[in-house]
Amino acid sequence: MAAAVSPARGRAFGRAGGAVTGLLPDRHPTADFFVCDIFDALPKGDLASMEHPMFSLGTKPDLRILSYAHNGAEITITPSVRGLATIHDKDILIYCISQLMAAINMGRAVSRVLHLKAHDLLVATNRETSGDGYQRLREAFERLAGTRITTNIVTGELETTTGFGLIESWQIVRHTRAGRMVSVMVTISDWLFRAVLSKSVLTLSRDYFRLRKPLERRVYEIARKHCGRQPEWRVSVETLLKKSGSASPRRVFRKMIRDMIEADTLPDYRLEEEPGDILRVTPRRAPPEALLEAPLLSPDTLDEARHLAPGWDVHALEAEWKSWWLETGRPRLRAPDKAFLGWVKVRVG
Repeated sequence: MAAAVSPARGRAFGRAGGAVTGLLPDRHPTADFFVCDIFDALPKGDLASMEHPMFSLGTKPDLRILSYAHNGAEITITPSVRGLATIHDKDILIYCISQLMAAINMGRAVSRVLHLKAHDLLVATNRETSGDGYQRLREAFERLAGTRITTNIVTGELETTTGFGLIESWQIVRHTRAGRMVSVMVTISDWLFRAVLSKSVLTLSRDYFRLRKPLERRVYEIARKHCGRQPEWRVSVETLLKKSGSASPRRVFRKMIRDMIEADTLPDYRLEEEPGDILRVTPRRAPPEALLEAPLLSPDTLDEARHLAPGWDVHALEAEWKSWWLETGRPRLRAPDKAFLGWVKVRVG
């Protein structure tokens, strides 16, 4: 299925070659949208919202107007009557970014308007596919569209002070007789789309969607953004409190962080407490540079993988295979390309 649907719609003509006068004019000769149809796209988040607190960590409607300033970046987040968008609502944006980046990596055309299947989004973000799951998804769309951001954060090397919704609009394109959404059309903000086009994004662990507590998700984002490829990163409890956007007092926040350290459930990273109210973040696995040691695959092999796994993000499969190769002791491969293709057959079979 094509990523950007831009067909020239057929026009009806009479026998003499003239246009049939009984038809309305074709007011929309191109359907400018991107179809989310890439299976197993790697989750990706935009750098700006990973760096700065733009989502509520509350589980109840949050009607506060939030203001945040740090290192020259200023943000004001204004809720709708339904409250601020939550960190769990952000799953929708992560899914959209992931689909767009996978398509860009495959050389496909993309658009700010995305056509997605609600069931695919729920599955990809580890959500329930029950009736309640669809209702919560609808509520998330409403909060994302209603929450307004005013900021001077740079995206795509362009600094402007601008106001926008986290998503510009959404609509249910198709639903069941019971009213459950089947397919949805979403228009993301130009601000977020610029971030995608400039590739100002980072890959997230799939286990991010398994984190139950909002603060766990937020701390993981901050660790992913700041620790990244470094062997370690240190941050004060006071700074982490500010960057997280938590409304808790410092003593309560410190207790929640200590509980998080004890539970040790963060994907990819480990938290430790050090003297002086300092937290140390270290990666659990080898840094991404280790992937440079993985066998190189030819472009022809990646093309063949696309035929073996239609609809899959072949670059995501390549990254997963290289990680598997590292974790299994970096075995010596006589024919890496054949080994990869064999692995792909099993992975998607």
